[in-house]
Amino acid sequence: MRWFTKLPPVLTFELSRFEFNQSLGQPEKIHNKLEFPQIIYMDRYMYKSKELIRSKRECIRKLKEEIKVLQQKLERYVKYGSGPARFPLPDMLKYVIEFASTKPASESSTSQSDHVTLPLSSVHCPVSDLASKESTSKESPTQDVEGTFSSPEDSLPKSKAMNKPFTSSRSSMEMPAQPAPRTVTEDEINFVKTCLQRWRSEIEQDIQDLKNCIASTTQTIEQMYCDPLLRQVPYRLHAVLVHEGQANAGHYWAYIYNQPRQVWLKYNDISVTESSWEELERDSYGGLRNVSAYCLMYINDKLPHFNAEAAPIESDQMLGEVDALSVELKHYIQEDNWRFEQEVEEWEEEQSCKIPQMESSSSSVSQDFSTSPEPSVASSHGVRCLSSEHAVIAKEQTAQAIANTAHAYERGGVEAALNELQEVEPEKPMSPETNPAGQTEQPPKAGDTESAAQPDSEASEVEIPSVGRILVRADADGYDEEVMLSPAMQGVILAIAKARQTFDRDGSEAGLIKAFHEEYSRLYQLAKETPTAHSDPRLQHVLVYFFQNEAPKRVVERTLLEQFADKNLSYDERSISIMKVAQAKLQEIGPEDMNMEEYKKWHEDYSLFRKVSVYLLTGLELYQKGKYQEALSYLVYAYQSNAALLTKGPRRGVKESVIALYRRKCLLELNAKAASLFETNDDHSVTEGINVMNELIIPCIHLIINNDISKDDLHAIEIMRNHWCSYLGQDIAENLQLCLGEFLPRLLDPSAEIIVLKEPPTIRPNSPYDLCSRFAAVMESIQGVSTVTVK
Repeated sequence: MRWFTKLPPVLTFELSRFEFNQSLGQPEKIHNKLEFPQIIYMDRYMYKSKELIRSKRECIRKLKEEIKVLQQKLERYVKYGSGPARFPLPDMLKYVIEFASTKPASESSTSQSDHVTLPLSSVHCPVSDLASKESTSKESPTQDVEGTFSSPEDSLPKSKAMNKPFTSSRSSMEMPAQPAPRTVTEDEINFVKTCLQRWRSEIEQDIQDLKNCIASTTQTIEQMYCDPLLRQVPYRLHAVLVHEGQANAGHYWAYIYNQPRQVWLKYNDISVTESSWEELERDSYGGLRNVSAYCLMYINDKLPHFNAEAAPIESDQMLGEVDALSVELKHYIQEDNWRFEQEVEEWEEEQSCKIPQMESSSSSVSQDFSTSPEPSVASSHGVRCLSSEHAVIAKEQTAQAIANTAHAYERGGVEAALNELQEVEPEKPMSPETNPAGQTEQPPKAGDTESAAQPDSEASEVEIPSVGRILVRADADGYDEEVMLSPAMQGVILAIAKARQTFDRDGSEAGLIKAFHEEYSRLYQLAKETPTAHSDPRLQHVLVYFFQNEAPKRVVERTLLEQFADKNLSYDERSISIMKVAQAKLQEIGPEDMNMEEYKKWHEDYSLFRKVSVYLLTGLELYQKGKYQEALSYLVYAYQSNAALLTKGPRRGVKESVIALYRRKCLLELNAKAASLFETNDDHSVTEGINVMNELIIPCIHLIINNDISKDDLHAIEIMRNHWCSYLGQDIAENLQLCLGEFLPRLLDPSAEIIVLKEPPTIRPNSPYDLCSRFAAVMESIQGVSTVTVK
């Protein structure tokens, strides 16, 4: 057994989430559930705790053996019997008591009629009786022996015996309705009941004692390492890497704990949003969907956390260490820093072209998650000045070197990249005084330009869900992996693939027409499918929404044409040609051919539909977590916006009954909470309860009453009003009477004043892929509560 003598500041746990299926000959993902804590204590693996841990492990071993013996004893009670079928012993005794307590069959039969005695001559002898007689004649010799010692009555002539009257066998009508003793005395019943009930009570007590012993022993094992001596080396969970999909394709994101703000942040491609531990658990534990964590990172909780205010001090210390190095190492570090800053600048320039400008309303939120690319001037003055000089001297040479190295890596791997790096490594920069201005930039070689234009040597495979692997050129203009993973783009890629033969035979314009019709037909069929409780095809694609709501044909065609003109399709020659033809056709559409106001209005309606869906899902998720105040705000705004959509058509919005159902549930829960706070008679609690009524419940009731109110909503409002009116007949404190007199009139007649409901926090809509998965997960989780039908 190995022990740790020293631990690193960061512990990384890789979870085995993949295995190779020998029968299918392909890898598979393991979706088993695995829970992990936020804090783990590594003392039990340290060498200094070796003796203590060994003693505790020995105790745990003995306790587990005790549990095994107790479970075997318990099994003898719950599986009693010697035959193949065994039953719980208490149940068996219970059934025997029930049998003994049943009214005897003799009593029930005598109450109806006496036994009927018939002479032999009046009885018909069936064939079965003849067979019984024959079998009697062939009995064993033991019957002869019994006949030898028979009584004088038995030795009477057979004719006399046969002429005796006898009792006939009972017919099916005379048989008892249920099993019961034929004859039993009162003393026998009392004796049997007394014994069996005492034994059953004793056995049930024995079973309960065994269960209690097993539970207490198990709890002792679980708390074995809760010793304060074994909680000296805590490691806190800092990051969780998550994968969604299967073994051959999927999507990755990460959860990272922000120590200064004490919150979890979700890093999903270029999107950084605030998250929660509940969301992390849902996405990381596994077992429910095809999403789970594959890597955990824990940080020593006793180490000092990085503080942004201390960054300049640490930077000064680092510069001091650099100054202490030799001239060669110092120059190498400075040049490496320069290369890194060049890559950062190029990356930021690319991202600035991809990321659209955020709205002014959300700029304040995004600033919390962004990091300043400019470090402290005082801390990095020397390096920054040298970097600026290098950037002026050899900017284009460095860019060419990076490109050549990347191409060499794709062609021949790491060794080729290293060799290429040695060949094209720029010369060490000279000072501005010795380097003429005319020699600062050199044009790239013609051979390099030609090699960069060859797509065959600069293509890489990309896995697209529902599509497969496609080759993407390294010089693809505007390629965005997040867009390529969307359901809309997957359909376009498949349509282009189906139009390959038409493209090769008749050209790019014919290929576009073929691909256009393929995608148009697919989306039209998808729109005709009946939606289920766990899926809504309208969330997958805007054209499904347009088809189901009978949008104008020109609006549909232009929307689909814009998708074929997307610059992300520049991953091979065929898609580039089709993309350019689509872009040219878009430019040919003039104002007389398209009503842009109508086109814009349809897309605004679909955007509002997605916003309603996000508000609904967020409200349902918060409701399941017990956060009724936040959930009500989202559900109310979802209902109001959805009502505006439904005025244009029944398929313009989501099902109204679902929002109304959970809006009522939140109202009733909050009303009960506000009433309980009111009853405490504590100033702070009473104020909090009244605020809930004034800021949430009364405004919501005002909105409900002003719309077409349903019977269920009216019933819920009456319940809340009656609850508060019941306080009028009670003896409550004077301050409570004053508070009740102030807000009760507004509750009973909220239309007397204009009430504005507080708007919920702004939510960034998910991508279609994430929104469909989220919709399925939420609807599946509330399946026990009716999601589509309301009482």
